[in-house]
Amino acid sequence: MDNLAAKTCFACQGGIPPMTEATIAVFKSKLDAEAPGWEVIEYHHLKKRLPFADFQSALEFVNLVGALAEGQGHHPNISFSWGFVEITIWTHKINGLHESDFILAAKINSLH
Repeated sequence: MDNLAAKTCFACQGGIPPMTEATIAVFKSKLDAEAPGWEVIEYHHLKKRLPFADFQSALEFVNLVGALAEGQGHHPNISFSWGFVEITIWTHKINGLHESDFILAAKINSLH
């Protein structure tokens, strides 16, 4: 497995199963080495809450993530308020985790 952040997300067309717990563990280990702080929730999605000094800096980060997501064709759920941004990632077409979710998480870490 190469550096996750250096990879490009690829579209999942559906029709495949989500990652197994064993595969998730392998990718989570790689993600932890490159981009610590992401949680795997119920073997279904990745989640991370990032702190910011104020609302403006959180908003600026959200805009960076939005541009990254659009460029990768892979769109996370994002919520934010004064002092934090929370990002949740999973592949909707398979209702679970896919390699591209880990790639996007690593790329998001490189922005913060």
